[in-house]
Amino acid sequence: MRGRDAGATAAVWLKASARVKVALARTHGPRFAAAARLIQGALAGGKKILLFGNGGSAADAQHLAAEFTGRFIRERRGYPAIALTTDSSALTAIANDYGFPRVFARQVEALAVPGDVVVALTTSGASPNVLAGIRAARARGASVIGLTGARGRAFAARCDVAFVVPTRFTPHVQETHIAIGHILCELADKALA
Repeated sequence: MRGRDAGATAAVWLKASARVKVALARTHGPRFAAAARLIQGALAGGKKILLFGNGGSAADAQHLAAEFTGRFIRERRGYPAIALTTDSSALTAIANDYGFPRVFARQVEALAVPGDVVVALTTSGASPNVLAGIRAARARGASVIGLTGARGRAFAARCDVAFVVPTRFTPHVQETHIAIGHILCELADKALA
């Protein structure tokens, strides 16, 4: 591919992705405030954040857990955050013994306490294991922040706070999910620093 063609493709992609993020910013401002309050309240109260999703969403869960436990931009104490996608022994044992739809729910049942925050990521809003994880979080008294795409409106209704990215194009949904996560990290840092 010639440089000019690659540059044109990149420009189209980046502009489309930016439009999605700008549309989200116009409609979701109050949701950022509500999600930030849940996270800040949990962390200030000695509680933790549990994050999970499948595929690219699993990678995003791990990325965001690392931003909370390490640091985001400024130096500060580490915040307790666990990506439920990283323990291969737990994932395979639970999938083998209980079925893959229970891989997150079983971990939430074991780890969540009232006041924790669960961050559930699913671009489609239809992942059975993510939905089961949300049900388990509710049963344990944890709050739920959901990140999904335009097809996930029913999923969003099951969350305390939900970000519905206004596109069905999975790559742009995922790009926006990581941006949402970064904003939540920044809001937590500003409130708790």
